[in-house]
Formats: sequence, C-alpha cells, structure tokens
Amino acid sequence: MHAMSNGKIYAAIRGAGHYAPERVLTNDDLAKVVETNDEWIRTRTGISQRRIARPDEYTSDMATAAARMALADAGVAPDEVDLIVVATCTPDMIFPATACLVQNALGCTHAYGFDLSSACSGFLMALETATGAIESGRVRTALVIGAEKLSSITDWTKRETCVLFGDGAGAVVVQASERPGILSSQMGVDGALADMLSLPASGCRHPASEQTLADRLHYVHMSGGKTFKSAVRVMADTAVQVVRDAGLTFDDIDLMVPHQANLRIIEAVAARLEGDLLPKCFVNLDRFGNTSGASIPLALSEAQTLGRIKPHDKVLMVAFGGGLSWGGIVVEWKP
Repeated sequence: MHAMSNGKIYAAIRGAGHYAPERVLTNDDLAKVVETNDEWIRTRTGISQRRIARPDEYTSDMATAAARMALADAGVAPDEVDLIVVATCTPDMIFPATACLVQNALGCTHAYGFDLSSACSGFLMALETATGAIESGRVRTALVIGAEKLSSITDWTKRETCVLFGDGAGAVVVQASERPGILSSQMGVDGALADMLSLPASGCRHPASEQTLADRLHYVHMSGGKTFKSAVRVMADTAVQVVRDAGLTFDDIDLMVPHQANLRIIEAVAARLEGDLLPKCFVNLDRFGNTSGASIPLALSEAQTLGRIKPHDKVLMVAFGGGLSWGGIVVEWKP
C-alpha cells in the first residue's frame, strides 16, 4: 500500500451500522419468570427492556446485518474489505471463527479475519487491533464488529444477571486516511480480578459434561459489588488518560459513548470527570440492556442515526469487562 502524503498512514472510521433482534423482553415479562419487578430492575440498572434473538438467529447473523449497514454507510463494497475482526464472547462456535462466517455471508472475497475475545471491552480492543494493522500499511479497509447473543449464556433462574443482558450487534468500517481519525487509545487488563466475571465452562478447564451442566457452569458468573467499584475506577481513569493523550479537554468532547452496562456505573463515571459530562453521554441501555462487546458499536451507530454524532465530532468511547479488561479510545468521527 502507498504511504500518505506526509509518509504517515492514519486510521479513520468511515461508516457505522447496527442490528437488534425484533423480540423485545420487558422487565414485566421477566417478572413472570424470576423473582423481580420493573422498579427493582430500573432503579438498580436503568434497564427497561432488552432484545432477544430468535433460536435460529446467531451471533454471525447479527454481525452480518450490522456490517452490511456499516458498509453501505461508508460506501464500501464487500470486496474492498481486507480484514474482519469480530469482538464476541458468544461466538457461533469455538471454531471456526465467527469472522469466517461473516466473511462468507457478506462476500468479502479478499478479507482475512478472526474473533477477538475480551468480553465487554472487546470492541475497543478490536478497533485498536484494526487501527494498528491500518497504520502499519498492511491493511487499507477493516470491518470491526461487536456482536453478542448473550441470551444463550444467561442463567434465566438468576435475577442478579438475567435482568442485565440483551442481544445485538454493531459495526464500523475503518479505513486508511490522510487525516487522523483514531486520536488516542489506552487498553489494559488485570488478570488478578479474573474471577469477577466469567463463563467457567466450555473451555479446556471445564469441558462440557453432565457435571458442568448440573453446576450451571455454562452461564455467566458475576460478583456484582466488586465489579461496580472496579468498573467506575478504571473507566474514569482511562477516560482522563485518552482525552489528555488526544491533546483535548472534556470540553472538546462532543459525545461520550460508554459501555452500556448499568446506568449507575455511567452516572458514577461521569461524576468523576471534569465538567458536566452526563448530558454528553449517549445512553441506550434502557432499551437494549448490556450487550457486552456489541454495546459501544450499537450505541455509536444509533447515535449517528439519531443525529447525535456528525462528521468531525470528537467522540470518547470507554469500556470495562471481564478479564478484568478495559479500554478507551478518542476518535474524530469521519474526519
């Protein structure tokens, strides 16, 4: 690939898309299957409803739909795509990668691809990975997708977790650019906190067996209180770092798109940052719940559809997830 005029290649977001399944599961619907009620869920999480995929609708299907919309928004043809990265913790299968299924469904005949597993931080880590590939000159056009079918790993008998999660997908097209689009990024993990959020079975540690089924190890396990405190701390610290690294202040940020885990977490993070950031936070978890790796790209695309993001806006994205993992990225939207 040819270098840009000043010899440096930058990466920029050129398009966004999202997809959510048709079925809406409200808090009142949940109250019929587990000991809870609408007020309990809303006051603790900010969630009113979530979307649930059909039994025959998979992560790859949702990823493909979101990617189609992103390609159309960017005006990019499938055969122009060089790289597909799917951030997911609910792949269709352990292998082949969901990215391979998406590549085939879209007809991206020149693309290679892989899945990236970093729970709710996955999309930002996938965007960081694609950015590095573009800046190196090896890739010109990348599809970065976050897609999850969390309903497939949700324990519908546990009210602490079953009220939180939803299904969906979001995608962005990232391309080589003469102007910087991805302005700064910061990623991190702390494996000492690995037990806070996990899906214990299905890997080599607990291969599928009658025992793992009986012990309900094929579902999400979470320690709520510890997760909340760690999430607020790492998201706020990361937001400060990436805004500073981008040479900006919080006044320069037009929109903040946090991982949509819990409204109380988002409010606590905003309160720790300079200025009144809450009005700048895009929130759609009330309608979609926590969609893990899909939450930030789904929110980005919806924000664009609603006119909340316009070209040249400065957008701050920040996430945390199992690992414990976290990330922050500041972009100039469609520079």
